[in-house]
Amino acid sequence: MIPRFTTALAGPLLDLEKHFLDKAVAVNHWLHGQWQAHVPPFYASVDLRNSGFKLAPVDTNLFPGGWNNLPALFHPLCAQAVVSAIERHRPGARKLLLIPESHTRNPFYLQNVRQLTTILQRAGLDVRIGSLLPGIAAPTRIPLADGQSLVLEPVLRPGPERRRLTLQDFDPDVILLNNDLSGGIPGILEDLREQALIPPLHAGWATRRKSDHFAAFKEVAARFAEAIGIDPWLIDPDFAVCDSIDFRERTGEERLAAHVDAVLSRTRARYREYGIKAPPFVIVKANAGTYGMGIMTLRDAAEVKGLNRKQRNKMAVVKEGLPVTEVLVQEGVPTMETVNGAAAEPAIYMIDRYVVGGFYRAHADRRRDENLNAPGMHFQPLSFEGSCAMPDPCCGPDAPPNRFFAYGVVAQLALLAASLELQRHAPRAERACGPLTLMECLSA
Repeated sequence: MIPRFTTALAGPLLDLEKHFLDKAVAVNHWLHGQWQAHVPPFYASVDLRNSGFKLAPVDTNLFPGGWNNLPALFHPLCAQAVVSAIERHRPGARKLLLIPESHTRNPFYLQNVRQLTTILQRAGLDVRIGSLLPGIAAPTRIPLADGQSLVLEPVLRPGPERRRLTLQDFDPDVILLNNDLSGGIPGILEDLREQALIPPLHAGWATRRKSDHFAAFKEVAARFAEAIGIDPWLIDPDFAVCDSIDFRERTGEERLAAHVDAVLSRTRARYREYGIKAPPFVIVKANAGTYGMGIMTLRDAAEVKGLNRKQRNKMAVVKEGLPVTEVLVQEGVPTMETVNGAAAEPAIYMIDRYVVGGFYRAHADRRRDENLNAPGMHFQPLSFEGSCAMPDPCCGPDAPPNRFFAYGVVAQLALLAASLELQRHAPRAERACGPLTLMECLSA
């Protein structure tokens, strides 16, 4: 059955997309110039929201799962991008050690690892999978639902100097993490002096904060908007940060309510400016972490004090059982897109600086102002051929190639923000362009 897609086909977003098409040469030139000056992450996925009046990123994942949701049609494009990424991060590398999450009982994540391995192998790499689980003491075959399997092998750090990670009979040139380090940085990964470790350790949730990413994105969006002549608010979600919060003990509630009210007030003002009649809302989410945990929708600051015990417990911890003490209060961007009647949002996947595909995340039981990354979600590939890097001048702005071109542009802006974010927070010796400010780096 062919899925039925509907999107917002009226209002300012069409104007924004048309502006992207009219300025396609300038857009691509600007992005190309930025990638001449900055090193993109090895890979990333960006969740976007298309509201019909705004197109903005709401999350950027630097250890993307979900590769199993990309159709095989995209694999050749992915493999070509992997070659570029490897040459950028470790020229000449041939052996790659992939270190995944420890989800040996999550069949969907394991299928993701299988597909990611296949993509890496198609790029000409010799790939083995290492496990950080203490229970993996010997090569262990994990069967998958589709009849395939994965072999997990214990990671070693041999020799008196202990500067390299190996497997029993495999000495890799490069180590690729598909583990977001939510539970902290394992000692076995620290101070590797002879191998490229990508993404770097400071990209993991042990140290990374979403607020840092969206602060970088705000600067990227402002410079991009100036370059092509648009209001940056059309692509940039407002946000605030609330720290010292404890949902179970109900401490920090007044401070959180104040931040919620401030973001709602600023959003109402922009809605009035654009004649938007819909009521604004905010998404409150843990400032570190993924998997759609620690997220809630609020439409009024008074709702903060009205949270029941179940809601507070749900917000209190995220992946790996880590307590939430700091949250991002983000302007909510409602989705106007549906797949077979279910609220949907696009997820765009990139390797190196290239858009390599994507899919719609859809959820039949969630509203357009709610988090869709939740149990019960399903996925549909984005219905385009090749990549969304090139628009079709013969079609209107709402035609799939052109809508997906707009998606690719905004996703690349988020990727650029991630590059700047990592550069800013890297140890000084690792910074690609020295101790520059983000604005100085953007101007490079």
